[in-house]
Amino acid sequence: MAKLGYYLTFPFVRYALIVGVLIALCSALLGVILVLKRFSFIGDGLSHVAFGAIAIASVIRLTNNLYFVFPITILSAVILLKTGQNKKIHGDAAIAMISVSALAVGYFLLNLRPSSTNISGDVCTTLFGSQGMVTLNASDAILCLVLSVLVIGMFVLSYRKIFAVTFDENFARSTGLHVAAYNTMIAVVTAVVIVLAMNLVGSLLVSALIIFPALSAMRVFRSFRAVMLCAAGLAVISSVTGILLSILWSTPPGATIVVGDIVLFAGFAAAGKAMGR
Repeated sequence: MAKLGYYLTFPFVRYALIVGVLIALCSALLGVILVLKRFSFIGDGLSHVAFGAIAIASVIRLTNNLYFVFPITILSAVILLKTGQNKKIHGDAAIAMISVSALAVGYFLLNLRPSSTNISGDVCTTLFGSQGMVTLNASDAILCLVLSVLVIGMFVLSYRKIFAVTFDENFARSTGLHVAAYNTMIAVVTAVVIVLAMNLVGSLLVSALIIFPALSAMRVFRSFRAVMLCAAGLAVISSVTGILLSILWSTPPGATIVVGDIVLFAGFAAAGKAMGR
């Protein structure tokens, strides 16, 4: 406790806790929808796209790469959504194609025109977020706060419509609901959450924040609302615990958070089996 109290005096640790909780909350809410729509792998694909955009921004030496990464990742999310509805290229193939291409192009450009002498360190930090917590500041916390308010507001105001779009798009479309607009909104919000989460857990681990809390909650609960609430709670618990343990054990915060998600999933899977779910 004394060690934690000492580290909590540093602003970046407090910012990491705030950002971690808010990103975990948004990721869990979106994760329930993406898992139920069989589109959970989009997180992995968009994180690779964001890595490629970061590499391009680094090569052209942009001072603030978010202004470049956000539009590229959002555009890719919309393209993936539209391509996934194409009968010639199915959703999983489109995600794999775009994600691998972005990852390869990004690493190629970093080696072709390196922006620093430590290419391996830059790539490792971007992929796994090993040093991301140190770079968080007040602007990141404010941006995540605004995002969480928008995401929670979206779920509260459009809960029934999101529920309909998630489970049966044809029925929702027959009732006059603009299904394409809601799917686009979900894709855009997912892209924004992924870009922000990369600062904490890295591009390779960001999809775990989306998948694990939702799957853990589904092992025990059957109600859509109960699953969303449980997933949000589990995501916050694993995020706070992972960040605090990473401080005590000097481990990467992203990997520690994901390990916590794995432990929670194993516990909920065992509980669900014991309950006969």
